[in-house]
Amino acid sequence: MELEGWTNDRLVQERVARLPRDQWVYGVHNASVVMAAFLHAASAGGRFNSGELGAWYGAWALKTAIAEVAHHLRREAVYRRLTEMRLTYRLYTARLDGEFLDIRGQSTALPDLYAAGDYRASQAFGEEMRRAGQAAGIVYDSLRHRGGTNTVAYRPRLILEVTQADHYEITAPIEGTVVARRQVVR
Repeated sequence: MELEGWTNDRLVQERVARLPRDQWVYGVHNASVVMAAFLHAASAGGRFNSGELGAWYGAWALKTAIAEVAHHLRREAVYRRLTEMRLTYRLYTARLDGEFLDIRGQSTALPDLYAAGDYRASQAFGEEMRRAGQAAGIVYDSLRHRGGTNTVAYRPRLILEVTQADHYEITAPIEGTVVARRQVVR
């Protein structure tokens, strides 16, 4: 891991030090994909993590994953003053181990955690969950796909059997219908 860190900015000492050593993943297929989710955190963070340390986000269904990605592509298009964003994404499947806090069906009882555009409360909640170590992550309702389910995992070592699947080109216009096309990659 140290050798790879010399040429891979995902593993520079400052970033990798944010993750407890007993949670580092290496020596298994797609270990770098798992580690990247934690070490390449968006500066503003995600719904249930701050910008200090990332987390593994996943959807339980492809349609939900596409809706989540498209939402963020639309936000990027608006920010960049474009009419649409189009990118190709790899689909990964994984098995998650451990106990997860399930807050599905609680958007009325926990409105701050489900706020559509304000992640302050959900980030504080998620980071407290991570620090307390009471759960491996959180299962929650998708805000982007009605009836969809998402998961955020906080323990890299509990993200198992990560397998690359298909590639999808997702086109997200700022107005109109999202288009997702499966790509043939050679």
